[in-house]
Amino acid sequence: MNVKHLNNNSKESSCKVTNDICLPDSDLPRVVIIGGGFAGLALIEKLKHKEVQVVLFDKNNFHQFQPLFYQVATSALEPDSIVFPFRKQFKGYKNVVFRLAEVEKIQPSSNTLITSKGKIHYDYLVLATGTTTNFFGMDSVAQNSLGMKDIRDSLNIRHMMLQNLEQAAITCDDDVRDALTNFVIVGGGPAGVEMAGALAEFCKYILPKDYPEYPSSIMNIYLIEANDELLSTMSDKASSKTLKYLKDLNVKILFNESVSDYDGSQVSTKSGKKILAMNLIWTAGVKGQFPKGLDEKHVVKGNRIKTDSYLKVEGSENIFAIGDIAAMITENTPKGHPQVAQTAIQQGKYLGESLLKLMKNKHIEPFHYKDKGSLATVGKRKAVADLGKFKFAGYFAWLLWSIVHLLSISGFRNRLMVGFNWAVSYFTYEKSNRLIIRNFKPQTVSQQTKLKIDNKEEVENITR
Repeated sequence: MNVKHLNNNSKESSCKVTNDICLPDSDLPRVVIIGGGFAGLALIEKLKHKEVQVVLFDKNNFHQFQPLFYQVATSALEPDSIVFPFRKQFKGYKNVVFRLAEVEKIQPSSNTLITSKGKIHYDYLVLATGTTTNFFGMDSVAQNSLGMKDIRDSLNIRHMMLQNLEQAAITCDDDVRDALTNFVIVGGGPAGVEMAGALAEFCKYILPKDYPEYPSSIMNIYLIEANDELLSTMSDKASSKTLKYLKDLNVKILFNESVSDYDGSQVSTKSGKKILAMNLIWTAGVKGQFPKGLDEKHVVKGNRIKTDSYLKVEGSENIFAIGDIAAMITENTPKGHPQVAQTAIQQGKYLGESLLKLMKNKHIEPFHYKDKGSLATVGKRKAVADLGKFKFAGYFAWLLWSIVHLLSISGFRNRLMVGFNWAVSYFTYEKSNRLIIRNFKPQTVSQQTKLKIDNKEEVENITR
């Protein structure tokens, strides 16, 4: 693999009042990384203290631990437990610079980035921009539902849920109360399954204590999956066990079904079913997000960037892509690697080592992904695990899931906070973060009492 070293450091040799972003003086080759997710951080860990200047751009000033978004959404954790400031993370990394800005355009011909705060030159560019929620072109669903790809999404879900439960205690309209207390989750992958399990436990253990005004049976949780099984990327055993766990928690699962429309109060499916609900959480798909400037012929399904076996973007000499945004298409991976944290971390580490070798003109081996297994939790003491030939479920799978996720969180304080919250919840089922600190999509009572459904019998049949 040959990559030319393109040095533009002379243009950044001093900090001036120009359109350029000010950076520390350096004669070292500059690696610019866009995105501070799992892939970006793994790359930085490999490049820290090395003979290279690393510049990270992100629109947030913190790293987000996405696997636990659902726990923030269901009041089990506070957001500061699973986010960690970049500047604190990079304390002592003398060759790493963080800049808070959104990259708007890549100009490969001049090795330049145009950002919301100015421009910058690079020697090597790494795209680790991740994904966003994919609503598959359904504008009404996008406008009225919530995804779960950002910590703000989790807080919005929490506030939506609590506000609607409070409003349900006020209203005397049965249709409105049903809509306010029904929850629909779209997508039977790990995110959807974990969200459904957490909501079901909230309904079983928290609702009766907090809302004695109405029975907990009024809260219905629907999980809609377009295929005929849950957790389709895991084993049949994991799928069947997950189905059993969710049914035991009274989650209503609709297989071979997909959403066609949602107006904010009624979910319509392609088969004609209608579900009355003012809470819809979308976990059914993602799509890549990255700045403008790359040739569209190198973008493949899912809006991912096609790379070669060295994670270099096709058609470029010094631009790379890692993590969820990267699609390394080979005979063994015709659809690219799975879009999970494990892949992102491995690619980040690999590229860090590769870039250091490239700068010294050393031989580079292609990237090889090592599948270390998959885990998913469905509630307290209930989880499934696929670890090579070992496939198991139940308490030990849940314990393993807890340990792996706890050790993966950035920062000792965050691990301590999450561990403490989990310990309290383990013995009490308590979720102490049930606070409405800001309004989300406020609606007037007069608007809500006008809420009706065209086919109430069909909804009641689904509920029963």
